[in-house]
Amino acid sequence: VDTLGLLIVLIVHRADVAERQGAQWLLRRAAAKMADFGRLRLFFADQGYGGLAMWEWVKNTFRHLNWRLEIVKKIHKKAFEALPKRWIVERTFGWLNLYRRLSKDYEYSTKSSETMIKVAMIHIMLNKLNKGN
Repeated sequence: VDTLGLLIVLIVHRADVAERQGAQWLLRRAAAKMADFGRLRLFFADQGYGGLAMWEWVKNTFRHLNWRLEIVKKIHKKAFEALPKRWIVERTFGWLNLYRRLSKDYEYSTKSSETMIKVAMIHIMLNKLNKGN
Protein backbone atom coordinates (compact mmCIF):
# COMPACT_ATOMS: atom_id res chain seq x y z
CA VAL A 1 0.00 0.00 0.00
CA ASP A 2 1.39 3.40 -0.89
CA THR A 3 0.96 6.54 1.25
CA LEU A 4 -2.38 7.33 -0.43
CA GLY A 5 -3.78 3.90 0.39
CA LEU A 6 -3.52 2.45 -3.12
CA LEU A 7 -3.04 -1.31 -3.03
CA ILE A 8 -0.11 -2.18 -5.26
CA VAL A 9 0.82 -5.78 -4.42
CA LEU A 10 -0.84 -8.27 -2.10
CA ILE A 11 0.09 -11.72 -0.85
CA VAL A 12 -1.71 -13.71 1.82
CA HIS A 13 0.21 -16.78 2.90
CA ARG A 14 -0.18 -19.57 5.43
CA ALA A 15 0.85 -18.96 9.02
CA ASP A 16 3.70 -21.48 8.75
CA VAL A 17 5.51 -19.33 6.16
CA ALA A 18 8.26 -17.17 7.66
CA GLU A 19 7.85 -13.40 7.34
CA ARG A 20 11.05 -13.07 5.35
CA GLN A 21 9.97 -15.76 2.88
CA GLY A 22 6.63 -13.97 2.43
CA ALA A 23 8.46 -10.70 1.90
CA GLN A 24 10.58 -12.27 -0.82
CA TRP A 25 7.46 -13.54 -2.60
CA LEU A 26 5.88 -10.08 -2.31
CA LEU A 27 8.92 -8.23 -3.65
CA ARG A 28 9.26 -10.64 -6.58
CA ARG A 29 5.60 -10.01 -7.45
CA ALA A 30 6.19 -6.26 -7.16
CA ALA A 31 9.22 -6.51 -9.46
CA ALA A 32 7.02 -8.20 -12.08
CA LYS A 33 4.70 -5.17 -11.95
CA MET A 34 7.45 -2.57 -12.32
CA ALA A 35 6.19 -1.57 -15.76
CA ASP A 36 3.03 -0.32 -14.04
CA PHE A 37 4.69 1.18 -10.96
CA GLY A 38 8.10 2.38 -12.04
CA ARG A 39 8.42 4.85 -9.17
CA LEU A 40 8.85 2.22 -6.43
CA ARG A 41 12.27 2.57 -4.86
CA LEU A 42 12.02 2.35 -1.07
CA PHE A 43 10.26 -0.33 0.98
CA PHE A 44 9.56 -0.06 4.67
CA ALA A 45 9.29 -3.15 6.86
CA ASP A 46 9.11 -3.83 10.58
CA GLN A 47 11.79 -5.65 12.54
CA GLY A 48 10.35 -9.08 11.71
CA TYR A 49 11.64 -8.59 8.16
CA GLY A 50 14.99 -7.20 9.23
CA GLY A 51 18.41 -8.64 9.43
CA LEU A 52 21.46 -8.27 7.27
CA ALA A 53 20.55 -11.30 5.16
CA MET A 54 17.20 -9.82 4.09
CA TRP A 55 18.71 -6.39 3.44
CA GLU A 56 21.46 -7.94 1.30
CA TRP A 57 18.91 -10.10 -0.57
CA VAL A 58 16.89 -7.03 -1.56
CA LYS A 59 20.01 -5.09 -2.52
CA ASN A 60 21.42 -7.91 -4.67
CA THR A 61 18.21 -9.27 -6.19
CA PHE A 62 16.79 -5.90 -7.21
CA ARG A 63 20.00 -4.01 -7.97
CA HIS A 64 18.77 -3.28 -11.52
CA LEU A 65 15.68 -1.57 -10.02
CA ASN A 66 17.67 0.42 -7.45
CA TRP A 67 15.42 -0.78 -4.59
CA ARG A 68 16.17 -0.22 -0.92
CA LEU A 69 14.73 -1.85 2.18
CA GLU A 70 14.41 0.25 5.32
CA ILE A 71 13.55 -1.35 8.65
CA VAL A 72 11.32 0.75 10.93
CA LYS A 73 12.58 0.13 14.43
CA LYS A 74 10.31 0.14 17.44
CA ILE A 75 10.72 2.97 19.90
CA HIS A 76 10.41 1.77 23.48
CA LYS A 77 8.68 4.65 25.24
CA LYS A 78 5.85 4.66 27.73
CA ALA A 79 3.88 7.26 25.77
CA PHE A 80 2.29 6.54 22.39
CA GLU A 81 4.30 7.68 19.42
CA ALA A 82 3.52 6.88 15.78
CA LEU A 83 6.45 5.15 14.13
CA PRO A 84 7.63 6.65 10.85
CA LYS A 85 5.76 5.09 7.88
CA ARG A 86 4.40 2.30 10.12
CA TRP A 87 1.16 4.26 10.54
CA ILE A 88 0.41 3.66 6.84
CA VAL A 89 0.30 -0.10 7.39
CA GLU A 90 -1.62 0.15 10.67
CA ARG A 91 -4.14 2.55 9.12
CA THR A 92 -4.73 0.11 6.28
CA PHE A 93 -5.28 -2.78 8.71
CA GLY A 94 -7.76 -0.56 10.55
CA TRP A 95 -9.67 0.11 7.32
CA LEU A 96 -9.77 -3.60 6.48
CA ASN A 97 -11.05 -4.55 9.93
CA LEU A 98 -14.18 -2.49 9.24
CA TYR A 99 -15.25 -5.16 6.74
CA ARG A 100 -17.05 -8.11 8.37
CA ARG A 101 -15.40 -10.79 6.22
CA LEU A 102 -11.97 -9.39 7.08
CA SER A 103 -12.53 -8.72 10.78
CA LYS A 104 -11.84 -12.42 11.47
CA ASP A 105 -10.16 -15.08 9.40
CA TYR A 106 -13.30 -16.60 7.85
CA GLU A 107 -11.75 -17.64 4.54
CA TYR A 108 -10.65 -21.22 3.81
CA SER A 109 -8.05 -20.37 1.19
CA THR A 110 -5.41 -17.70 0.85
CA LYS A 111 -6.74 -16.83 -2.61
CA SER A 112 -10.22 -16.03 -1.23
CA SER A 113 -8.57 -13.92 1.51
CA GLU A 114 -6.63 -12.00 -1.13
CA THR A 115 -9.83 -11.49 -3.14
CA MET A 116 -11.76 -10.15 -0.13
CA ILE A 117 -8.93 -7.70 0.63
CA LYS A 118 -8.91 -6.54 -2.99
CA VAL A 119 -12.69 -6.01 -2.94
CA ALA A 120 -12.43 -4.02 0.31
CA MET A 121 -9.58 -1.88 -1.07
CA ILE A 122 -11.57 -1.16 -4.24
CA HIS A 123 -14.45 0.00 -2.06
CA ILE A 124 -12.11 2.18 0.03
CA MET A 125 -10.56 3.76 -3.08
CA LEU A 126 -13.98 4.43 -4.64
CA ASN A 127 -15.09 6.15 -1.41
CA LYS A 128 -11.93 8.29 -1.45
CA LEU A 129 -12.53 9.27 -5.07
CA ASN A 130 -16.19 10.06 -4.37
CA LYS A 131 -15.25 12.38 -1.47
CA GLY A 132 -13.02 14.32 -3.84
CA ASN A 133 -16.00 15.33 -5.99
